[in-house]
Amino acid sequence: MDRHPIWFNGKLVPFEEAKIHVLSHVVHYGSSVFEGIRCYNTARGPAVFRLREHMRRLLDSARIYRMEVPYTLEELEAAALETIRASGLKACYIRPVVFRGMGSLGVNPLKNPVEVAIAVWDWGAYLGDEALEQGVDVQVSTWNRMAPNTLPAMAKAGANYANAALVKMEAVLNGYSEGIMLSVDGYVAEGSGENLFLVRDGIIYTAPLTLSILPGITRDAVITLARDLGYTVIEQPIPREALYIADELFFTGTAAEITPIRSVDRYTIGQGRRGPVTEALQRAFFEIVREGRDPYGWLTFVEVPREASVSS
Repeated sequence: MDRHPIWFNGKLVPFEEAKIHVLSHVVHYGSSVFEGIRCYNTARGPAVFRLREHMRRLLDSARIYRMEVPYTLEELEAAALETIRASGLKACYIRPVVFRGMGSLGVNPLKNPVEVAIAVWDWGAYLGDEALEQGVDVQVSTWNRMAPNTLPAMAKAGANYANAALVKMEAVLNGYSEGIMLSVDGYVAEGSGENLFLVRDGIIYTAPLTLSILPGITRDAVITLARDLGYTVIEQPIPREALYIADELFFTGTAAEITPIRSVDRYTIGQGRRGPVTEALQRAFFEIVREGRDPYGWLTFVEVPREASVSS
């Protein structure tokens, strides 16, 4: 892990000083919400992809869990940019987290302080550099996505990722890169940390939010890009067996970006590598985050302070 300064409760602190107590509520009950955001070193300079949307979702997640965050949306955006500048990184992964600290150590967290941290580190392709072209092998997990009205799936909460960790560990131990969760009704939901898209006869399908999937920000971007490229995108329940006869499958997410799936449960998908629809979407996506050509206003450029530029 890179040891860059961390923004912790309102100020930058050295990596080693960003600590919590072992009796913090989050350690015992998973009472946290978080985000995963990427800063890309575009041809026009370092820029964060959809910073506002991510920070808004962070605040939405906190609100669902009754966490009063002591910072505004604008302050969190500025803190992320400040942390990136302090790191000196031109491309990085950004992890804001809101959690309940030490106080009353019972299930009721309302009297525990709400703390906020933002860390950054260098992180390449989540599922491997070659995966963006060659694709990954996955399995349908034996673990389901949680049912509606058990845990709020619209919140990106730490507690939800206990479910995701079971899916990921099972897949890795079985020799796969990732697992696909089904809903409680047996429909395709998502991966352990990614949304999922299916292509059949040139039409793109993805699960609706009603199947307890996370409303992914990269998912939303891909839907926008696909429709602007002329593809039909349909949000509807997808039966498991549709995975095996798909022309293409791909994951989306901040970490995974747009990653093709070459096999599911040892069924080869399409030609067993990236398909033409996936490639077209990758091209459109990477033109924004690599070249900085952004007609949607999705990039927030990291402006280097003038004094830093002079001193260098």
